[in-house]
Amino acid sequence: MFSRNFSSKYFRPKLFWSWNQVATSSSSILLLGTGTALFYYYYKIKTVYAEDSSFEDKERPFVKPSREVRVDTDNSGLKLTLYQYQTCPFCCKVRAVLDYHGFSYDVVEVNSITKKQLKWSAYPKVPVLVAEIPGIQKEVVLRDSSVIISTIESYLSDRSTSLEKYVTFYPCDVEVISGKKKFDFPNKYFIMYQDTQDLASTPKQRSEERKWRRWADDHLVHMLSPNAYRTGQEALQAFHYFSVVGEWEKNFSFMERQVVIYAGAFVMYIMGKILKSKYKLKDDVRQSLYDACDEWVKTVRQGKQPFLGGSQPNLADLAVYGVLNSIEGCSAFEDAMRNTKIGPWYNRTKTAIQQHQGCHPLNTKASPSDVKKEPPKK
Repeated sequence: MFSRNFSSKYFRPKLFWSWNQVATSSSSILLLGTGTALFYYYYKIKTVYAEDSSFEDKERPFVKPSREVRVDTDNSGLKLTLYQYQTCPFCCKVRAVLDYHGFSYDVVEVNSITKKQLKWSAYPKVPVLVAEIPGIQKEVVLRDSSVIISTIESYLSDRSTSLEKYVTFYPCDVEVISGKKKFDFPNKYFIMYQDTQDLASTPKQRSEERKWRRWADDHLVHMLSPNAYRTGQEALQAFHYFSVVGEWEKNFSFMERQVVIYAGAFVMYIMGKILKSKYKLKDDVRQSLYDACDEWVKTVRQGKQPFLGGSQPNLADLAVYGVLNSIEGCSAFEDAMRNTKIGPWYNRTKTAIQQHQGCHPLNTKASPSDVKKEPPKK
């Protein structure tokens, strides 16, 4: 399993290009155009109309996996391929769930500029999870991080229903806003338990889990860009770190890496400023990040257990962990660990994920319906 143990305290790459050089490079022309388009998109008058929500994918070409995750205890029978960016918070959420439950899977690292590895997909975002099921020729494609997580959790709770059937329970609404498609899956935070009766959680607990999963997507994630890319130096440090943990040297050409690092750092520095204003973060954006971490810690402590889920992480724990894990090598992450009390919970969650504790029979949230239960003793 790939592990990230870098610290920005020691990970200070030598910067071969200055910002002046970046501004005059050919890649800067591309990123300036991108930045202009972003400003235009955010501030123009938007026209909205609905569009057909069906996904008509092209034939998926074979792409050699960037890396393989193998867990000896995986008995799911699924062959999973995750299309991702290594440090995308939504991809980190999905990996946290897959690792916690002990799935084996292949990883395809997508070039964030060209997205050539994902050209076959009608859904233009990551993560995308492709499941190949033994005995069935058709692949099942799961889209949107929260839908992927809810579908996997639903399947684990009742394997008598096919994964393909579960996907139909999460219909997609598509709106076209000023020419840009916006995808929404209205019930993406719901687990489809079917006829399972022996749930280990109460309706109140499941409602709380959904609430904080949504909080991770709609609030916590917006703390990341303004903090990770707070300054030009921090933006470059972050992208050099992303290059290392994403193994870009192995997966992309030298020129592709340079464009992604320097153009990406510049664009995300600008985006950080836009998002700071859009989400009304404090002048000191670090304080907004600290406030979010403190809010989460306070919520977990109210239950007086190690996790919001009790003795083991639930999907909200894994979602919050995944979002924060995406900036683990950045200065913003180190500052949050030093200036809030989130560290002990984060490290406990990380241990549970790395040890695949979710696949232990005692930690399953429901007994899969394909497992015969002993009749109650009289």
